[in-house]
Amino acid sequence: MRAPVRQVPWEVERAAARARRLRWLDALATWLVAWGVAALVWDRATPTASALAALVAVALVALVRPIRIRWRPLSALASLSASRGLRPGDHAWLVLSERVEPVIVTARRGLRLVVASPDQGVEGLEVRRTRVLVVAANRPL
Repeated sequence: MRAPVRQVPWEVERAAARARRLRWLDALATWLVAWGVAALVWDRATPTASALAALVAVALVALVRPIRIRWRPLSALASLSASRGLRPGDHAWLVLSERVEPVIVTARRGLRLVVASPDQGVEGLEVRRTRVLVVAANRPL
């Protein structure tokens, strides 16, 4: 018989909520960078016009899924710092956009981790630490 499902610790839930907020801060940082570029390109434009041009540019780029998924300047730094101490054999929580699941880190290669969940079987899942949040299970955030 299977063991009951373990509840997600509040520290991990808090980290997942912070990760969602960081995605909004990523968008804000992108808009500020685009606004600065627009102000440099169009010297004679008013600040309002360059801000609107930057907003339109960011909105159009956000429609391109591969760019939207990969462009995470602030949340990538937070994800790297949260998973900094993970080593093979450590228990952790894999925080995805739709779920949070317990995993075991089986390998670490630079910015990538290989994690295995109990339901996954023998094969592990390789994830980039800049794209997903992997939080250690035994230490508070």
